[in-house]
Amino acid sequence: MLAGMLAAVPARAEGFKVGVARSVITPAQDMWMAGYASRTEPSQGKLHDLFAKALAIEDEHGDKSIIVTTDLIGLPANISKEVAALVNQRFGIPRERLMLTSSHTHSGPVVRDNLFDMYGLSEDQVKLIEAYTLALPGLMVAAVEQALNSLEPCILQWGIGEAGFAKNRRKYTVDGVINDMNPIGPVDHDVPVLAARREDGSLKAVLFGYACHNTTLSLQQFCGDYAGFAQAKLEERLPGTTALYVEGCGGDQNPLPRRTIELAQQYGDELATAVEKVLNATVSEVRGPLRAAYKEIPLALSAPPTREQLEQQLQSQDVYVQRRAKRLLATLDEKGALDTTYPYPVQVWQFADSLQMTVLGGEATVDYSLRLKYELGRDRQFVIAYANDVCAYIPSLRVLREGGYEGESSMVYYGFYGPWAPSVEEDIVAAVHELSKGREVASAK
Repeated sequence: MLAGMLAAVPARAEGFKVGVARSVITPAQDMWMAGYASRTEPSQGKLHDLFAKALAIEDEHGDKSIIVTTDLIGLPANISKEVAALVNQRFGIPRERLMLTSSHTHSGPVVRDNLFDMYGLSEDQVKLIEAYTLALPGLMVAAVEQALNSLEPCILQWGIGEAGFAKNRRKYTVDGVINDMNPIGPVDHDVPVLAARREDGSLKAVLFGYACHNTTLSLQQFCGDYAGFAQAKLEERLPGTTALYVEGCGGDQNPLPRRTIELAQQYGDELATAVEKVLNATVSEVRGPLRAAYKEIPLALSAPPTREQLEQQLQSQDVYVQRRAKRLLATLDEKGALDTTYPYPVQVWQFADSLQMTVLGGEATVDYSLRLKYELGRDRQFVIAYANDVCAYIPSLRVLREGGYEGESSMVYYGFYGPWAPSVEEDIVAAVHELSKGREVASAK
């Protein structure tokens, strides 16, 4: 009964204004696709367009905050820094009030400096990637500008749904952890939903998330995978609404089974239906003001290899190890040492005491969302990963100790010399708690 009331009764705009817009970011020509080292040729058209979408929120104090979502494998630090600088310069929005996210679709283009060592690229492909990467910040900023220009009074509502297609992919065997379904592994099936309704009760925008890799497909067509289909389905069912997707802590989660377009559409429909159920159920009203904080912590790596060890890796039969060793030796020659920490981004948005968006960089594994929701309260936590800098997999201490792809071997593809130090989980969680209590002064890096 409440569902019908929410849809029919005019919303009360409690001090918020919301704007939304999009830019098409589908490459203009076929180029190398991101995510799978096994690909041997460029893309061959598209199943649907890829987008950068911007959601602008202005609170009762006039402070504007922006969420940008992208149908990309990940945004590396250099692109995020460029976009942040442009947004600050043009619109006066500080770094802590800009959230840059990626859906982690494995059916999008390669972006420079993200998993770059994974691909054996020709000179022509490198040029295409460079040109695409150079154009990307402008397209993202254009969406931000359009969203700011469409601000209008709205009420924000919040709820949590559920979808069950994500499966833990870290299977335990006598020979170690392999990439396969683990029926007893942890999962996070929550579907967090933030909706913006106009004063007449109509839905302007809906932001939703899920903790699962966008790896249903491995075709040669550009596509947003299940998340792209879910957004399209919601916009079809809810005319006049813009749907935006953010990736949760799905670093060790896969959509299973997979590998067909029909399954990607099925998962998209399941996710869209979960969102609709939230919209048609009892939801909580989100209150302002919106407080934002951002920090980059020096996340520690394990002990670095010696020059002799790197030179030995040049002789490896693994081409990815060879590429990494070559790159690291060049760094060693240039700087005299390898960096033993990485500036890892942590961001927190707090809507008074009604909702907190906790935002992590990298491919965070599911333990982070489960722990943070336990420690900070599931009913008010919207946990987002793959944000601001998709730098590497971010294992929990459990995953780090177990090893396997997410704990160790994936670091080769991201160009790091070895795994994170055992303090990785505690350092990140401590930063979240610090920002959540407001002790850290919000500052741009």
